[in-house]
Amino acid sequence: MACVLIVKTGDAYPEVVDQHGDFETLFEKQLSTALPAHLEVQVWDARRNPTPPALDTLAGILITGSHSMVSDAEPWSEALKPWLQDALANDTPMLGVCYGHQLMAAAFGGVSDYHPAGRESGTHTVRLTLAGQQDPLFSQLPESFAAHLSHAQSVMQAPHGCTVLAHNSHDAHQALRYGPRQWSVQFHPEFNVPVMRAYIERQRAALRDQGKNPASLSAEVTDASDAPTNADLAATLIDRQAV
Repeated sequence: MACVLIVKTGDAYPEVVDQHGDFETLFEKQLSTALPAHLEVQVWDARRNPTPPALDTLAGILITGSHSMVSDAEPWSEALKPWLQDALANDTPMLGVCYGHQLMAAAFGGVSDYHPAGRESGTHTVRLTLAGQQDPLFSQLPESFAAHLSHAQSVMQAPHGCTVLAHNSHDAHQALRYGPRQWSVQFHPEFNVPVMRAYIERQRAALRDQGKNPASLSAEVTDASDAPTNADLAATLIDRQAV
């Protein structure tokens, strides 16, 4: 049976795991009602198992967030890059989220590193580019929407030939498309209001050091109901034929 593979690249904060589930669990909750019955969801922890599944067994790949940093070039992360390059060449549907977004961009020739403006945390407005408004995965979204974000690194230089689909005042590369069925997003489609607030609470000191008000950021967290969920994105990209 073909499967949708969640590539686990990190763990959420313990209190988030205890109350809401880890990154892969948040993904699975959204996917459980969206995928066709013939597809099962499997999780591969790329940090602990060095052998990736064969691409011809996969209907799609979802790459989670992580508290690791792509620019640290950890061996397990670097080992993913040629596999992702093969997946792109194979036209395997892919969606990278946060760390997955930055890792895909780096694997395909871009640069992911610390953002000079610092961390972006909270619920913020993301805007589609003209290309995003015409993209098969994003065209059903409003031109601007609220999304949950938590990241210190960003895609600082997009890979040559990719398409920028969304941006905001902090980050020029909130969503990218690399091929017919390969996308990545900086925001967290799997987060909800409690998870986003838990992340802000954990980052209070870092946010204060950056001159931001954690209490205000937490109060401004809203339901990102217009943003796509992982279920929306995954169901569309797996069903999407090459366009």
